[in-house]
Amino acid sequence: MAKSADKVHSRNGWAPLTDSTANRTSLTLDSVLGSVEIVEETAEKFARNAGFDEDTASQIAMVSREAAVNAIVHGNKYDPTKRVNASFEITDKELTIQIADEGPGLDPEGIPDPLAPENILRSSGRGIFLMRAIMDEVHFRMLHPGTEIRLVKLRVQKEIHQ
Repeated sequence: MAKSADKVHSRNGWAPLTDSTANRTSLTLDSVLGSVEIVEETAEKFARNAGFDEDTASQIAMVSREAAVNAIVHGNKYDPTKRVNASFEITDKELTIQIADEGPGLDPEGIPDPLAPENILRSSGRGIFLMRAIMDEVHFRMLHPGTEIRLVKLRVQKEIHQ
C-alpha cells in the first residue's frame, strides 16, 4: 500500500510540513511607503508560519513588498484618500497573499519585459517579473477601480512511497 508524506517547498527541495490550521488576516493601509514595511513584515511572518525556510520566506516577503510598492506608487499614486488592502492566508495547500489598490487599473500584458535589451538598464520594472519567478501563481484582477494581485506559494507536495 502506498503512503504519502506531506512536504513543504523550500529552496533546497521539500521539507516536512509542520502542523497548522488555516490562518488569515486582512489589513487596510494608507497609500504611504511606510505601509510597505507592514506588508513585508506580515508576509514574512505568514511565510515562516506556513513552514517555509528562511530564504523562501525572505523571497515571499520581498515580492509582497514589490506588490505593495506597485499598489501605492503606480496604482494609488500616493493619493491620501485611497487605501491598499492586503490579505494573507495559510491553508494546508498554500500561502496566498492578495494586494489591492484603488487606482485606475493595470493591464499586466502591457508591462514591458525587463529582460528586453531596451529595458536592461532601467531602474524599475522588475517587480512583476520577480513575482512570477518566485511565486507558484501570480494572478491579476480588475476591481473597477483598482487592481488586485494574488500571489500564491504552494506548501504541500504529496510524495508516494512504495
